[in-house]
Amino acid sequence: MDILRRNTDYALRLAVNLAGRYGDGSVSTRALSDEEDVSYQLACKLMQRLHKEGLVESDMGPKGGFRLARPPQEVPILAVIEAIQGPLRLNRCLLGDGACQRQDGCPIRARIGRLQEQMDQYLGAVTLGELAQSRRPAQNSTRRRRRK
Repeated sequence: MDILRRNTDYALRLAVNLAGRYGDGSVSTRALSDEEDVSYQLACKLMQRLHKEGLVESDMGPKGGFRLARPPQEVPILAVIEAIQGPLRLNRCLLGDGACQRQDGCPIRARIGRLQEQMDQYLGAVTLGELAQSRRPAQNSTRRRRRK
């Protein structure tokens, strides 16, 4: 079982691409999908979701597209993850919705809860800006292009 779903991975790739272009204007979904090897239809859906959550802004028209709504150093990857797949929890009992009758005195929940906190802190501290900076420059020129 993957903790991060495939669509979340794709959304992170699209968002990191935008982070690398921050300040250069909008980028079309077609260009993003081609560069990140994500189907155009899926890229459209993911960008709409990121827009709905306020992580990206869009411009309409022939030169329209998407751009990050905030500087990349201010966007934690946890925000992108949660925008696409909702709360990232190691176990349902950590959602706090009373799903488990034993959650109040459960020693397993306590241990997993600490791990959950560490994971949330880590993913909340890593930003799109950091990931965009760590990207290899040659990566842009060596990406394979999708056939249309």
